[in-house]
Amino acid sequence: MKALGRAGVWVRHTDISPPVAAELEQLGYSALWLGSSPPASLEMADPLLEATESLVVGTSIVNIWTAPAAFVAASFHRLEDRFPGRFCLGIGAGHPEHEAAYSKPYEALVAYLDELDRAGVPVSRRALAALGPRVLDLARDRSAGTLPYLVTPEHTRSARARLGPDALLVAEQKVVVCPDPEQARRIGRERVAPYLKLANYLANLHRAGFGVEDVTLPGSDRLIDALVVHGAPEAVADGLGAHLRAGANQVAVQFLSDDGDILPAARELAALI
Repeated sequence: MKALGRAGVWVRHTDISPPVAAELEQLGYSALWLGSSPPASLEMADPLLEATESLVVGTSIVNIWTAPAAFVAASFHRLEDRFPGRFCLGIGAGHPEHEAAYSKPYEALVAYLDELDRAGVPVSRRALAALGPRVLDLARDRSAGTLPYLVTPEHTRSARARLGPDALLVAEQKVVVCPDPEQARRIGRERVAPYLKLANYLANLHRAGFGVEDVTLPGSDRLIDALVVHGAPEAVADGLGAHLRAGANQVAVQFLSDDGDILPAARELAALI
């Protein structure tokens, strides 16, 4: 995989267009991470890669319950043939609240990785969504590294210590470039709230020291301020840098705004990060 710069962009796979991807590359963002369970065809990646020259496109993440490994592997090889070194396959086990088939997620991840091995998807070109110790170890041993979501720099620091110095660690971080803290928190809560209904994220937030009062909807100011960096561009850039100082290879910035347009904030932050 091509080398990653310090800053990438996380976006729902349905909310990105080739022209926006091209501008993000011109602004200096080196990777585009596609969230919200991209389908096994990975068909959304082709036009994004076509519209850019060196941008790495990755999934963050493909859901192992809805995207069969053999189908995903074939899609990976199609992209590798067309755009060598520019695609990273991120996979994860999703959430029991969303998947009727959800059972023994660790064993399911191991089996999925076994299928990817048999299909020739290189270890160095795949990564896992990992929050807790057991899956972090799996990410270290069976993939390039991990793509943690909804985490703080403290989680990044502990994950780096567990992963060792060589594994890939791309930390997603939500941001609102807005000097009004109440407005920024309102925007942030709208995105964070759905995750406060999911057991996997709640368990990880409790491990991070957030209490019941913090994670009870709509989420405390303390929680929102930790999960959504907000303020003037310089303050947001410093908050993003906290993940890099904690050991992340890259921070995947999820830009939040009232209108859903990510480019104004991406432009403001580009020179700073």
